Amino acid sequence: MRKSDRATVVVFPFDLYGSSGTGRGAELLGDAVREMLADTEAEEVVTRPHAYAGRVDVEEHPFDTPAAVRDWRRIGREVIDRHLAAGKFCLWLGGNHLSVLPVFDALGAGDLVVQLDAHLDCYALHDTTESLSHGNYLLHVEPPRPKVLVVGHRDLFLTAAEVKRTFAAAVPAEDIESAAEVIRRHVSKAKRVWLDLDADVFDPAFAPGVGEPLPFGLNPREVLSLAFAAWGDKLVGVSVSEFLPARDRDDRTLELLGWLVERVLLKWAE
Repeated sequence: MRKSDRATVVVFPFDLYGSSGTGRGAELLGDAVREMLADTEAEEVVTRPHAYAGRVDVEEHPFDTPAAVRDWRRIGREVIDRHLAAGKFCLWLGGNHLSVLPVFDALGAGDLVVQLDAHLDCYALHDTTESLSHGNYLLHVEPPRPKVLVVGHRDLFLTAAEVKRTFAAAVPAEDIESAAEVIRRHVSKAKRVWLDLDADVFDPAFAPGVGEPLPFGLNPREVLSLAFAAWGDKLVGVSVSEFLPARDRDDRTLELLGWLVERVLLKWAE
């Protein structure tokens, strides 16, 4: 498929069934993108952001009516299908991690999701039932499902057999030195690639504004390096989710994710 020279930032602040309040995080990141675009448009001196000036659209899908809440998954699927069909690069700013499920639904056999996440979202435990939630949504992806490679997790509960049923590979934070090579190996075999970042992949010292923080996380330099290991012509989009402003401290998480979002747009444009 021929790629477009335009990108779309989709603000999709869905945050039901876990991590309530992360919808506001998606909205804040969307505001940050709009501010970046406005500042660049007003600047008369040529700067790096002029590489994406005039090439980025922002669309927001609020969940402020019962109909929107009821049809959230269908709405998300229609949005991502439209952008993938047009060949646009897509930056998906979601509420909780469940908000990215429509993207996974739109991908399929031969596609790869490189997921940076503290958790393995395939739990079927006594407190995580069969009902859809942000803790088990990977079990609910519509077939044919993409392969999922998770990196940076700190799970201490699921067995290797359980992990293998859901993931093509799972690299824990303690083995992060090998992760870039694992990512490149899986990317080389994929048809399309999607990079999915859950904010809790960062150590809470760098990003306290998340709903389910876990210690021994990744530092920003490691996350950026792993993200770029997945980068290439096959990459069709990036998602960021699980930013919970109510738990942020001195805007550390907002500034970190805001910088990362702009770096993604620059990487795409340049």
